[in-house]
Amino acid sequence: MSQNPTMIENPIRPRRSVLYVPASNDKALAKIATLACDAVIIDLEDAVLPSEKVAAREKLAGILANRPERRCEMVVRINALSGQWGSDDLAAAAACEPDAILLPKVDTARDILEAGDALDDAFAPDEVKLWAMVETPKALMNIGAIAELGRDPASRLSCFVAGTNDLVKETGIQAMPDRRYLVPWLMQIVLAARAGGIDVVDGVFNHFSDAVGFARECGEAAAMGFDGKTVIHPAQIEAANAAFSPSAAALVEAKAIAETFALPENAGKGVVVLGGRMIERLHLAQAEKLLAKAAGIGA
Repeated sequence: MSQNPTMIENPIRPRRSVLYVPASNDKALAKIATLACDAVIIDLEDAVLPSEKVAAREKLAGILANRPERRCEMVVRINALSGQWGSDDLAAAAACEPDAILLPKVDTARDILEAGDALDDAFAPDEVKLWAMVETPKALMNIGAIAELGRDPASRLSCFVAGTNDLVKETGIQAMPDRRYLVPWLMQIVLAARAGGIDVVDGVFNHFSDAVGFARECGEAAAMGFDGKTVIHPAQIEAANAAFSPSAAALVEAKAIAETFALPENAGKGVVVLGGRMIERLHLAQAEKLLAKAAGIGA
């Protein structure tokens, strides 16, 4: 596998709401096509009992053969490659060609590279990407090197998922009544993702019956720079989509920036004036990304 990084960025895809669905839960699986989430993670790991791991894996082919007709990323979270189920999970997932495979317990860049090599050996198409759970202290210590793989398309890495429950468990910090002690690490994950040119999705909100608390946490995550949030119940999808969608005001401003730079008299200019403000080409890049995201969600 090539390890010469390039500056090619991953395509912009909406990942506002990313729903975990246990591969062993037929009732939940049947509802996927009716839900408005941007992505679904078919879970073989935490949500599946050890006694059901093999049976859940064997259902993958059928689950992915019946993908929703609407645009919805289908991701498979496998068990850790260092454990007894992980390698077989990866092989089974690769054969089904999901949009991505989510790797839990990623500690180093080597974990991504080895999974990518396995996908290459299985002749999985390049379109099968890798997502990485950031859920251990060691992952946080190595986050920069892991994220840098996002600049190399051969690595397949396209998204980080914050594993907040495991981070709390592994470190012993207090995460209630708010996440103030988690925030520095969450910001570290966002910063690394941006350096690597990949997306980043916030962790779950466990109290799914607390709609107010969930909306507040979504707003905070959006302000921190996350692209979306993992959710554990369909009732959380609408609030996540709202929090991570561009606002009407932001879209108006982005369109104005793009239109201003497109004027013939501004061709080749690095800085223009718009509404009494100095606008640089970095603002144009941000505006174009926002407009692309809006187009992806039909906003």
